[in-house]
Amino acid sequence: MIEELLSAAAGVGVAVAVYSAAAARVVKQYERGVVFRFGRLREGVRGPGFTMIVPVIDRLHKVNLQIVTMPVPAQEGITRDNVTVRVDAVVYFKVIDAAEALVRVEDYRFAVSQMAQTSLRSIIGKSDLDDLLSNREKLNQGLELMLDSPAIGWGVQIDRVEIKDVSLPETMKRSMARQAEADRERRARVINADAELQASKKLAEAAGVMSGQPAALQLRLLQTVVAVAAEKNSTLVLPFPVELLRFLERASQNQPGAPAGEPAPPAAPPVAPTESFEDPLPGLPGEPGFLMSPDPPLPDVVDETLTGPPVDPEPRDGTAA
Repeated sequence: MIEELLSAAAGVGVAVAVYSAAAARVVKQYERGVVFRFGRLREGVRGPGFTMIVPVIDRLHKVNLQIVTMPVPAQEGITRDNVTVRVDAVVYFKVIDAAEALVRVEDYRFAVSQMAQTSLRSIIGKSDLDDLLSNREKLNQGLELMLDSPAIGWGVQIDRVEIKDVSLPETMKRSMARQAEADRERRARVINADAELQASKKLAEAAGVMSGQPAALQLRLLQTVVAVAAEKNSTLVLPFPVELLRFLERASQNQPGAPAGEPAPPAAPPVAPTESFEDPLPGLPGEPGFLMSPDPPLPDVVDETLTGPPVDPEPRDGTAA
């Protein structure tokens, strides 16, 4: 009798152990358990820790509540200003209702991925190229709103959406590079002109100060010489001060013999001595070295002894001479 009781107790213990092993479940801290009994959803979601279900009758599905990072494949589209681009993004989302995520949608991960791709294409078509490159924060917010509206009914919450990269054609890249270069050159010219204007104003102020103190110009000259000499150059360029010229001019005006208080009369400019050159071999007429002399005046009376009597071209009697 005692043996039969012991064997029965052992059998019951084994059955309890097998049942406990089949019914025992452990839910992790970042998971939630959803129980289906004969295909029907049981109310209440099993929290983290140890839990029990009815074997064969119940089915426990664990849903991860961690934030999921899902890359969105690059989508090619045409922007509003007719530029072909390829844009890829990344989506961060998490499950906030485990039961809804299992019941409302077949595969919430695939559904979020497809919805992100279509929404990204829609954003590309509604935006300009400049917005895609510089105003991404606004586009990220718009894309997040487009994804979060349908996903909230699936028990999924979109945490964040980021546009990761924008690929441009090579021709567009070269055009943008030329535009950026031209813009920087324009800014450099404006800055250079502004610097010249400020420098001219400062130089005018410095000239006004130095005009009141002539010695300041000499001191500035010496400072320039020291700065040039510090470079250890073999050639030293020393500018001639203008003040020295003025000093020499005043000294020449105060020469001895000039009336006191009156400037000396200006000296007559020196006259260069004229030199005459005689060509030892005069050239012929028509050559550059030939000098024509004027003809002597003709006398009023013609000397007949030298010239002879006038000759009649034809004889008076009509006969040949």
